[in-house]
Amino acid sequence: MTAAGLISVPHVIRGQVIHDPVVEYTLSTGMRFATPALDLDQLVWPRSEPLPAAEVPLAEVIDVLAATGEQLRTDASGVLKDVFASLETASPYERQVLETCFREMWRRFDPDGLRLMVEGEMGSLDVLDGWRPAGPGRLSTGRSRAYPARLIHVLAGNVPDVAAITVIRGALTKGVHLLKMPSNDLLAATAVLRAMAAAAPGHPVTQSFSAVYWKGGDPAVEGILCRPQFFDKLIAWGGESAIRNAVQYIGPGFELVAFDPKNSISMVGQEAFASAETLAEVANLGATDAAVYNQEGCVASRFQYVEGDLDDVDRYCEQLRIALGAERKYTSAVVPPPPADLRDEVSALAQMAPYYRVFGEPDGRGMVVRSDEPVEFYPSGKTVNVVAVESLADAVRYVNVSTQTIGIYPPARKAELRNALASAGAQRIVNLGRAGGTAPGYPADGFYPMNRMVRWIGDEG
Repeated sequence: MTAAGLISVPHVIRGQVIHDPVVEYTLSTGMRFATPALDLDQLVWPRSEPLPAAEVPLAEVIDVLAATGEQLRTDASGVLKDVFASLETASPYERQVLETCFREMWRRFDPDGLRLMVEGEMGSLDVLDGWRPAGPGRLSTGRSRAYPARLIHVLAGNVPDVAAITVIRGALTKGVHLLKMPSNDLLAATAVLRAMAAAAPGHPVTQSFSAVYWKGGDPAVEGILCRPQFFDKLIAWGGESAIRNAVQYIGPGFELVAFDPKNSISMVGQEAFASAETLAEVANLGATDAAVYNQEGCVASRFQYVEGDLDDVDRYCEQLRIALGAERKYTSAVVPPPPADLRDEVSALAQMAPYYRVFGEPDGRGMVVRSDEPVEFYPSGKTVNVVAVESLADAVRYVNVSTQTIGIYPPARKAELRNALASAGAQRIVNLGRAGGTAPGYPADGFYPMNRMVRWIGDEG
């Protein structure tokens, strides 16, 4: 922290930590912070220069990432101590949730998990280590390579893990990476890169990363950086406005890889009502998925489709309301209440019984709105819309291309639903209660990100 509550936000440039808070910003929330000044020449890797990590063996890259994880676990260099000093001021999350996120971040860097990521997303470990036969038969006389790329990453700030997973994927694919930090998470990207700099100072992987802040949409910065002579791809996370801003820069030689804004849902079969104990357990799983990251992340379930008659569905709603009030590893017991327009909508629906029924209050402790069709507002602030359906198959019509994660109970029902869900546009199917536990090596948002983070080059035989 600097004087008078001004947060000092460092930059990392090619693995070097820069502390020189000379440019001040004030957000609409009232938060004030200062960063070093930008030197755009330092943020690009000219095509005349070889990429630092391009020829580093994958095994060595994994060793660097594992050492970074160990730095985060032990905080031997004091990086997390610095982060924790600014957490409450610099983030909308409660300190307990944020501290848990950062203290658990090291688990992402487990070497076995890293190898699973590469095998799952790229097909094999050797594909990133040079030229290999292009394929079987006649293709075997040629060679192909997943060549490292020059990438700009516009990060989302709703979950600190976004920064960690971006650094991991970027290191494994051996490219060079400019991370644009979001205003609602000014700490995660530099924390990971500072830990990497402490673990492997001067290493080519460390030198391959920069993380800086500029005001999103600033043409004086983005209009220069987002050019094919400097970068190959723009990887953008965030809401509709962030993605639309990114699209304007896309042209020949400069590609967009978008993690679009998404919603997630749950599907609960009639098996949940087998006993009172089963119902309570299933409601707890539903609440775990709904409230993960205080319902800020795209994986958080906002709509839950429950199979059964109204009496049973209402029993589920009451149990869900109770379960939503619990504090969890990545969930506060009380979150900021939903906005006024949502509260007004719910108040109006409460007068329309029996078509709608409201459980709980809009106080950030957990509220459930039961209906026979999805409500038109966007549930937030630990608010869940439970929709009663005769069959889980009936809920498929509410799935579209913006539906990311679907948690299903019981897991045995997934097989009967997954083809229809995929056809409707869904991208990820999990057991209920596992929405927040992304496993390494699986697709994300309908594609394999690491596969898109390289340039596939052919040497035809």
